[in-house]
Amino acid sequence: MAAPTSSPTASVTVSGASSVPGAAPRTTGRLARLVEDIREVVALGLPPDLTAHLVGERLAPHLGAADLLADEHREGDPGRYRQHLLHAEADGGFSVVALVWLPGQSTSVHDHVSWCVTGVHEGEEHERRYRLLPAAGPGGRARLAATGDVVNPRGAVSGFAPPGDIHRVWNGGSRKAVSLHVYGADVSRLGSSVRRVYDLPADR
Repeated sequence: MAAPTSSPTASVTVSGASSVPGAAPRTTGRLARLVEDIREVVALGLPPDLTAHLVGERLAPHLGAADLLADEHREGDPGRYRQHLLHAEADGGFSVVALVWLPGQSTSVHDHVSWCVTGVHEGEEHERRYRLLPAAGPGGRARLAATGDVVNPRGAVSGFAPPGDIHRVWNGGSRKAVSLHVYGADVSRLGSSVRRVYDLPADR
């Protein structure tokens, strides 16, 4: 396993868009069908955890398909993992982002502004999940306890909703990894899906 190298949380890049203000990112026919599937689920107005589960079911069949992403959506950044905005719903109900990880690139320990679904499209993602432990007494400091390590191969899907969504993700393999992330928020306006970065003692 390659040692993760923590990097700043990447901002969202609108890749493939023209220079016209408000232009939409480039899409593919398969991606357009996926967006429509997600739109139908979100319109049901279900609780966040159930919404994430159903969105994951819609995402899974598309992972690994050669016609899902345009070539520019698979481009990485040597400095940090890169996020390509694929779709932001007009009413702010959800966003779809492609994350590209070169070997060793990592997020900080963080949680999210909304429910989230992730699916590995290429390579594999390594993930460590955490639980926040309160300070033990006066003058003490909260800390993070690791609750599990997961290696997600191509085709793997996971969904979660706050609270209890603290984790760190990295590419522990020897080649590029690409994953799709669906968030229940408009990350094109927020700039990131991250609610909080945790600078606390943690089980590494």
